[in-house]
Parts: sequence; C-alpha cells; structure tokens
Amino acid sequence: MTGYEQNKQRLVQQIRTQGRGIRLNKQTSNLFRDRESGPENRLDVSAFNHVIKVDVDNHWVEVEGMTTYQELVDATLAHGMMPTVVPQLKSITIGGAVAGIGIESTSFKHGLVHENVLEMEVLTGDGDIITCTPDNEHQDLYFGFPNSYGTLGYVLKLKVRIMPVKRYVELQHLQHHDANSYFDEVDRWTKADIDFCDGTAFSPSELYLSIGKFIDEAPFTSDYTFENIYYRSIRDKRTDYLSIYDYIWRWDTDWFWCSKNVFAQHPLMRRVYGRSRLNSVFYTKLMRWNAKYGVTQFARRLTRTHGETVIQDVDIPLHRASEFLEYFDREIGIRPVWICPFKAATPNQQFPLYETDPEMLYVNFGFWDVVRGSKKRPEGFFNRKVEAKVEELGGIKSLYSESFYTRDKFWELYNKPAYDALKARYDSSERLKDLYQKCVQRQ
Repeated sequence: MTGYEQNKQRLVQQIRTQGRGIRLNKQTSNLFRDRESGPENRLDVSAFNHVIKVDVDNHWVEVEGMTTYQELVDATLAHGMMPTVVPQLKSITIGGAVAGIGIESTSFKHGLVHENVLEMEVLTGDGDIITCTPDNEHQDLYFGFPNSYGTLGYVLKLKVRIMPVKRYVELQHLQHHDANSYFDEVDRWTKADIDFCDGTAFSPSELYLSIGKFIDEAPFTSDYTFENIYYRSIRDKRTDYLSIYDYIWRWDTDWFWCSKNVFAQHPLMRRVYGRSRLNSVFYTKLMRWNAKYGVTQFARRLTRTHGETVIQDVDIPLHRASEFLEYFDREIGIRPVWICPFKAATPNQQFPLYETDPEMLYVNFGFWDVVRGSKKRPEGFFNRKVEAKVEELGGIKSLYSESFYTRDKFWELYNKPAYDALKARYDSSERLKDLYQKCVQRQ
C-alpha cells in the first residue's frame, strides 16, 4: 500500500501540470477503434497492476485498476474464489471493464462487471482522487462511471465482489433450430438452478445454448488451450467437462473464433504459433501491427475486394432478440454470433450512461468479423444498419468499437444531461476528451 500511495501522488502531480487531451500510457487495450494521430499528453498508470487483498470471508477483492483479469483470476482462484463476472479475454483490465461494459456467462445472475463494484478510488480529470460508493457523496460518479471510457477519470483501485467456486464445470450444449424456441429456452434456463449460461449461433437454424454448473468431480476434462478449439466442440459434444480455470478462459485461446483471421486454426499454423501465443494478448498485438502497416488494406487492393469491419456488442431486450437476429442474418450475415443473457444484479440501481431496464432480461449479441463484397459501400454502411436496428428495438450498443452516430443522436442515446453534470463536477477543466469525441470522432 505504501507503493500505491506514492504512485497515486505522482499521478496527481502529473495530471495537474498537463494540458488538455490526456490519454493513458498503457501496454494493453481492448478498444477496437483506431485513434486520430495528434499531440498527446500521456498519463503513465502502468504501476497500478496489483491484487492487494482477497477477503474470502466477506467475498471481495481489493485490486488496482490496471490489473488484468488473468492476474486477478490467478489471485482469487488460489483462495477458491473467482470474480462474480469475468470478461472473456485475459488481457482485459478490471479498470477498463468498469469504465466500459463487461459481461460473461454469469451475467444472468450477477449483472454486468460494474454492478459488482463495491467501491472505487478514481483520479478525476480535475486531478482529485475520490472514493465513490453506491451511497456516499460521490455516488453520482459511482453510477456514472460505467461507459465513460476514461472521459471522467481513471479508476486506480477497486473493491469488487468474488464468489466461491468448485474445481470443475459441467457443460451441456443444447441445440435449437429456430430463434423463437431458442430464446424461449434462454428465458427458462436463466430462471433455473445453474451457474453459467451463454450461447452460439452458427446459422439461423443452428443455435446452441451452453449451460454450466459447478461440480466437485468430473469423469474427464477437455483441453482447449492448444490443439483443440472450444467453439468447434459446441457442435460436436452434448456434454463436456472443464476445470474452472479452463472454463473461465475457454474463449481466450482462439479469441472466440477470430483466430481464423491470423490462420491460427489451421493445424500446421497452430503448431507454428505454439501454445504460448494462442491467446488474446498475442492476437491484440497482431491486430495493432496490422492497423499500423495496413496489410489487410493492401491485400484488398490486390484482390479488388471491399470489406467493412463490423466488431460490435449490442444488448437487446429478450422479447425482441429473435427479431434482431433475423434482421442481422438478413442484412449483415456474419457468423458465428455469441449470445449472452444478462439482467441487473440490483434492480433498483440505474447507470445513466448505459441505461437498461433493471427489471428486464437482455441478450447480448457479439459479432466480430468483416463483411466482404465486390461493391464499394459508404463508410460505416453495415455498422450504421446495426446501430439503427438496435435503437429501433429498444437496445443499447457498447462503445468499445467504431460508432457512426451523429452528435445529436449519440447524446440522445447516451444521456447528455447526466454526462454534462458529471463532466462539470469531475472534469471542469476539460483535460479529458468527452465521450462523443473519444468514441465517435476517435480523438
């Protein structure tokens, strides 16, 4: 804690002497939008990456904001516990998941990542360090911080909920042939006595719901950390068993299924990469390298094809979920699609920058690929279609990737009055970009 206090004071001095346009200086990022180049003031938060305390009796962990979930899971599993919601990729930081929107297969019981924060210490844009909880004098920042993406301040330390685990997870992959019956089953299973629930849609007539339960003993365990690929097993196995560690990171080895874009699913290339490189950390580095040197753009010019990257997570009310999936299949056509139900953990809480109905079950759809064709389309053509449909169905879109809203539409959807009040109180000097500048204008 002595080191934490020293690092904290160093940051305060640094932010108060810098001008506008401050950004974090960090080695990892799970944002999927390119930034405009320009002069920048960088704030070095790399030292804030420690797990401070695991309290098994009271079910919480105290952790610094730049700690990755891989480090956090390692620390809690050593005590027979895990965070109540663990996003799917090892490289995601706990602070990033709270400032953005984090979800996983426990979210039907425990809500989103930010709903499981008990307390957080935030360095604001004005250079103050404040502690915010759901019921103290800074509760407005506690509830307003999720989906702010570093435009109000940076979380330095958090206390978050953890829960006890068992050694293994038993999985059932339940196949369905149409979206209506599938989402009826989602509704039923999320009310059942299970521990995990997510799904994968391979085509309009091939959808799987993956149901998980903690167990003490397993007849066998599968390994999806090298030669075998988890998402392919969903089609092949009705029942499967994983250690709790391997279950938590089942999607990380192949970045869900996006490792195909770097040929990592070919058996020979898989061996060339080796086990140590089959993970989200390595794939992210490749993605940054490709963005910097334009390899994909060069290949498209050679082949005279056009493509638009559609990397999005959107949340749709359950009763409109089949309607969204039908539209998505018809107009976008990316497959597979990840499906994850969630409901607010505490029904009476509202987070103004990411407003959902706390009484309603939502379905998160995750799709991450390129729509290719011979015809050149206007910029953001397919992404704009997704944005319009999500709004029509009463849903909301995460902002970790590209967005194409007009300024007026963006602030209509993401609560400008609430954001302006938070900005005025915690970043009155405007050292940090605002949410529209950062998430749409890519500043």
